[in-house]
Amino acid sequence: MLVGTEDAFRAVAARDARFDGTFIHAVRSTGIYCRPSCPARTPKRSNSEFFPTAAAAQAAGYRACRRCLPDAVPGSPEWDLRADLAGRAMRLISDGVVDRCGVQGLADQLGYSERHLTRVLTAELGAGPLGLARANRAHSARVLIETTDIPFSDVAFAAGFASLRQFNDTMQEIFGRTPTELRGQRRGARGGHGTVQLRLPFRAPCDTAGVLRFLKLRALDGIEECGDGSYSRSLRLPHGTGIATLRPADGHVSCTVRLTDLRDLGSAVARLRRLLDLDADPVAVGDVLASDPLLRSSVARSPGVRVPGAVDGLEIVVRAVVGQQISVASARATTERLVTALGEELPHPEGGVTRLFPTAEVLAEHAVAALPGPRRRAETVRDLAAAAAEGRLALHPGRDEAELRADLERIRGVGPWTSNYVAMRVLGAPDVLLSGDLALRRGAGLLGIPEEPAALLAHSRRWSPWRSYAGVLLWETASSGPLARPVDVTRQESFEDLETS
Repeated sequence: MLVGTEDAFRAVAARDARFDGTFIHAVRSTGIYCRPSCPARTPKRSNSEFFPTAAAAQAAGYRACRRCLPDAVPGSPEWDLRADLAGRAMRLISDGVVDRCGVQGLADQLGYSERHLTRVLTAELGAGPLGLARANRAHSARVLIETTDIPFSDVAFAAGFASLRQFNDTMQEIFGRTPTELRGQRRGARGGHGTVQLRLPFRAPCDTAGVLRFLKLRALDGIEECGDGSYSRSLRLPHGTGIATLRPADGHVSCTVRLTDLRDLGSAVARLRRLLDLDADPVAVGDVLASDPLLRSSVARSPGVRVPGAVDGLEIVVRAVVGQQISVASARATTERLVTALGEELPHPEGGVTRLFPTAEVLAEHAVAALPGPRRRAETVRDLAAAAAEGRLALHPGRDEAELRADLERIRGVGPWTSNYVAMRVLGAPDVLLSGDLALRRGAGLLGIPEEPAALLAHSRRWSPWRSYAGVLLWETASSGPLARPVDVTRQESFEDLETS
């Protein structure tokens, strides 16, 4: 992080939008905090103070700038790159774990004591888990205030505040405006009760179209629907269900979320941002990957490449296992049969989005009978679901990468390719290269990069810590290069190879 460095002040003086979300600039003379690109006059260096998070600035007594809206920026790319306790905790706090389970629940999911977690977050980020959650809660409330017409009492409840008075006091303290004054600004399009329309910002450039192509190729009927430049899907959320529709726009992704319970807004937004990898730092990624002459043309062809993420860890694991040794079309058809047989119908379907992906409990009981194809594959899906249902396999973005891979590979039928793929999609692990993937190797060969797995791994060291992004570029090359044909994420693992795994 740039906090406390002269580089931070230079970024503020240059109003460099690339640093929005990476740190907070506070001005002692005015008592406000801003994003680095705030158009206001640059203060004296002696009046500037820097914080790693908005919560840290709030804890120090600063309120949000009314001009640059520092809370409405992409999240810090630190949480994608860092796999330490602070980074993993931030992913879960953004998903609303503190509001739902308290600080002790957050600590339990991370495997640390509440006291140690609070100490680490305060030292690293300038605020403890309660302060960080409060900042997220205030931002969710502001979105609801400005984009819906629902009563403030419902906004307070949906955002996670304990009382209307606490809600009013917090909004006044952080934003310097009452809820009534914030609603009067009318920044966003209005939605009905349960419908929220908002903008998902990102750091430019952003190859949103590339992520949507990836998702469209694998879209499951009933779960997902791809329209003209849009992507919709169902969401299983902590308090209810939802349907999200995403459309690329100029400088942001337009998002409409329809929720059965507005308390799920923060969680839904966090998951959709991870799905599109909107918090990535494209400049850092591009600089490293373009330094390899053999990869430079692909970087130029897909500026702002992103790694597709996940909204449901179990769904990614099941889809990866089902896709073993078969084409993308076959994997899609097989998984659709599973969804049709076991998926729960949405209470309020919309268009082609009518179902939710099956729960772990349902898959554990019925996967073997419902899933066509090799029985060993069905048993692997059953075993994974049973482990998730019983709490032996946690599939949330706060997991330690090495521990998650180890937990997955203890289940028969899951090998290193699958566990690494899940780490890349579910955790957003930025430095995973699936060197055994046939499509990825074919893309490497088209660029003159060694195809043999050991040689490819050796060559890929120059791409670290962004090898996941390089892998996406190689997949793109394989699907669009000479003699291209539809490709799947296909590996050499098979159930016969993994009988003892």
